[in-house]
Amino acid sequence: MSMFSNYDQHLLDHVTKLHFIGCGGSGMFPLIQILAAKGYQISGSDVLDGSIIQAERAMGIRVTLGHDANNIVGADMVVYSAAIPKDNVELAAAESYGIPTVERSVLLGYVSRLYKSSICVAGTHGKTTTTAMITTALELAGRDPSAVIGGKLPLINGYGKAGMGDDIVVEACEYAETFLKLTPYLSVVLNIDNDHLDYYGSMGELKFAFKRFSLMTQFMIFANADDRNTMDVMFTIQRRVRTFGIQNGDYQAVNISEYRPGFYEFDLKEWDVTGLSGHIKLAVPGYHNIYNALAMCGVCRTMGLTVEQCAAALAEFKGVCRRFEVYGECNGAVVVDDYAHHPTEMRATLTTAKELGYKRLIAVHQPFTYSRTKMLLDDFADVLKLADVAVLTPILGSREPNDPTITSEKLAARIPGAVTVDSLDAAAAWVKENAREGDLVITLGCGDIYKAARKMVQ
Repeated sequence: MSMFSNYDQHLLDHVTKLHFIGCGGSGMFPLIQILAAKGYQISGSDVLDGSIIQAERAMGIRVTLGHDANNIVGADMVVYSAAIPKDNVELAAAESYGIPTVERSVLLGYVSRLYKSSICVAGTHGKTTTTAMITTALELAGRDPSAVIGGKLPLINGYGKAGMGDDIVVEACEYAETFLKLTPYLSVVLNIDNDHLDYYGSMGELKFAFKRFSLMTQFMIFANADDRNTMDVMFTIQRRVRTFGIQNGDYQAVNISEYRPGFYEFDLKEWDVTGLSGHIKLAVPGYHNIYNALAMCGVCRTMGLTVEQCAAALAEFKGVCRRFEVYGECNGAVVVDDYAHHPTEMRATLTTAKELGYKRLIAVHQPFTYSRTKMLLDDFADVLKLADVAVLTPILGSREPNDPTITSEKLAARIPGAVTVDSLDAAAAWVKENAREGDLVITLGCGDIYKAARKMVQ
């Protein structure tokens, strides 16, 4: 039984022309690629030019810079992202002309149903990396999948692709229940952690959303056997579940070792194979990536790939942009950028960084949203103590109004030796003045902190 209305099921039935408001966004681009490849006529608008818009123009798509009511004339449907304000001039014009409007996540759900098998990867941490690993394996195995990824995968040079195969791999985000618009054939639940509680209000509500996501899965769920919250959900549903993990699981990593500081290899033990079925060597650092690799192996083995194909893809997979991405050097110190913005992710990233054996670890963090910083203040302070020096920029409010009761200074007061700066430029200047050979500098955050990393290595 589908949760979708009749209108939603046949969303694109009488549509030939779609207009995308905010077409320069990384979430919009893969949808535009896929629908253009399927023969739909597409136009778009955005406020700033960029590499995505240039790529869209190269595909022959008419993109207008600036929003104007005339941009939507002739469209059968208007697509907008969650970031577009309700009073946007193009949205308002569409409403007045009676043109159906649809939010990006709803369209993504419909697009995922155009494929025989949709693989939807959910979880509080590791979604982008695991989605990219599965895409890499299917791509290298010649399956030509379509993909919608929350980060840029160098192998396909983009945030997704329009493939000719029967499979689509989708990063399924739990923020504001967007993943409940999808209909997974196979789904992955990597972990369930205390994120987005500003929206859900409690861990119970967050788990309930993951339960609903899991119940929408048509064939098989792959769940992290070592994550208690995930297993709490799995024990309450009657669905086919395969587990993965290090302590236990149907797909288990055994004989784990570090082949160089921070980089792991292991033997794969599978539920239906006697003995060990293969050896995996990861080309991305971090113990947490063992879990992401196991999830990938479970999915891809179920889809008919060999262990050798999985191992070859993981040996090839060097990561996604903004996931422990090396930018260069500053005064002989290595500068790395990472998207981690929740204490659990930051702990995984900083622990990996500590294992690499540098003399000092300097963490430059841009806190994201007042509510999260306030709610998890002690957790942020504890994790930033892992660094030898923590440098904090002002909080990036994003979609929230300014809250003067929480500041980066309040966070810094809980971290011995922490430094606060008033801008990204000031963060880069501090590093240029203080970093030295043998240091590892890591910029952390999901906002625009990577710009500071760029300035450091210039």
